[in-house]
Amino acid sequence: MRSIDDMFLEMNKIAGEEGYRFNPDREELANLLEGLWVNEHRYGYPLCPCRLGYGELAQDMDIICPCNYRDADIAEFGSCLCTLYVDEEWGDTKVHEPVPERRPGEYFIKGYPAIIEQKGAGGKDMAEVYRCQVCGYLCAREEAPDLCPICRAKKERFEKFGMK
Repeated sequence: MRSIDDMFLEMNKIAGEEGYRFNPDREELANLLEGLWVNEHRYGYPLCPCRLGYGELAQDMDIICPCNYRDADIAEFGSCLCTLYVDEEWGDTKVHEPVPERRPGEYFIKGYPAIIEQKGAGGKDMAEVYRCQVCGYLCAREEAPDLCPICRAKKERFEKFGMK
């Protein structure tokens, strides 16, 4: 498995390609990266360090870093829930509004596969579900992500996925 330093270099490159940056507080960043690294070794995938996972890939798909909620969190609050990813202005402010949990409450009862049939990542009616043709990763978003968080396949490798 990769080291924390290798993980950071890889994630930093991807964050830059996607137009994001990491938390500028080195101590917080180190703690978050350690949490991701521990989760990757525990579960086999980089589960968000600020959320509890099931430990089953099918149940945790929406909270694999970068999670399905990151983009909306950063657009509205300047950072994702765990503050790993932040916008340019985030570091200039000393007081930050807390980021609410966007993961649908029903998820905790029914699980992710049942929720994506009904709702999108923010709990609203979902426009589409996209599937990575390389690894099978599913995400409920307005459009496919630029890169798959699992295998790093580009946006072009995603297809619309019809729920049955």
